[in-house]
Amino acid sequence: MPALGDMMSRLNPWHQKGKVSLKDKTLPPPITIWTASTLLVCYALIYFLPFYASPTTRPSPTLARDAVSVIRTRIRFVTASTLLCSVVTYVILARTAGAGPFDVLHMMGLWPLALADSARALFLTALLFAGPLFSYFVVDAGWRTWLRFEPVRKVLNEWIPWRNVVAGPVTEEMLYRSASVPLMLIAQAPVKQTIFLSPVIFGLSHVHHFYEFRLTSPQVPWLPAVLRSAFQLAYTTLFGAYATFIFIRTGSLLAVCAVHAFCNCMGLPQLWGRVQPSSSSSSSSKAALLWTVSYYVLLVAGAVAWYRNLWTLTETEGVLVPESAFSPPKI
Repeated sequence: MPALGDMMSRLNPWHQKGKVSLKDKTLPPPITIWTASTLLVCYALIYFLPFYASPTTRPSPTLARDAVSVIRTRIRFVTASTLLCSVVTYVILARTAGAGPFDVLHMMGLWPLALADSARALFLTALLFAGPLFSYFVVDAGWRTWLRFEPVRKVLNEWIPWRNVVAGPVTEEMLYRSASVPLMLIAQAPVKQTIFLSPVIFGLSHVHHFYEFRLTSPQVPWLPAVLRSAFQLAYTTLFGAYATFIFIRTGSLLAVCAVHAFCNCMGLPQLWGRVQPSSSSSSSSKAALLWTVSYYVLLVAGAVAWYRNLWTLTETEGVLVPESAFSPPKI
């Protein structure tokens, strides 16, 4: 996309050919990093504050966040919030870049769909879960349920799976990647800062779960509740950094939505303990020992394969910044 390249050359010095000197930055960015960061914070507030504006979505000791009425209303709220923030970003990019609509849509990861790039990003992520996938499909014989399309029917017919696999990943990635990352790029924020610091806002936007947890589980002491939220902040921020990396490398919203949905399905991998069928109470059989060894070997091997293929499997024509952007410019 030549037009996109020209647009990014004007807005972000990383897109100029050759090595860039700090002295070459003659044109100031159309928005500052502070402005971009402020917009990201505002987007996060717009996303979750409406949850508490209505008694139908506000959790209480008698109304949990998993209640069907709460899920339905929250999905409507976040859909409207995400569309609003996406329009704001589109207008900012169109007015500051002076490019055509398809180029702006590409910056936001909306066009092209990049099906092959998305499949590679999903495969890369699956390598990290080689052990859990083995546990699900082989140890627990999960392949039987897929032959009957039970997981698909469950997502389509039940509100909690729909929220976790479809509504949540799509709206969050549209907001925190599609509508947010381009703002950091045109602000000429260092790519590492965009990848590792902007997802902190994504992580902080999940802290409100602490308030909900305290409302619905007041019997849990403060310390375990705080540690639970701190852990959630850590892994959501870490995932946000990974998703931002995938988004920048592929320029595809579909890729990060697929990765997000997959990770939500898998959860956190088991890092210790014996591996055995979830329906079995035995912990001393030879089969359980074999499953356990196989699981941890695949877990480690998958992590190594993920690390070795991180750059090659995310190398695409839709990349939003070149690889040179991941290294500081030489003055």
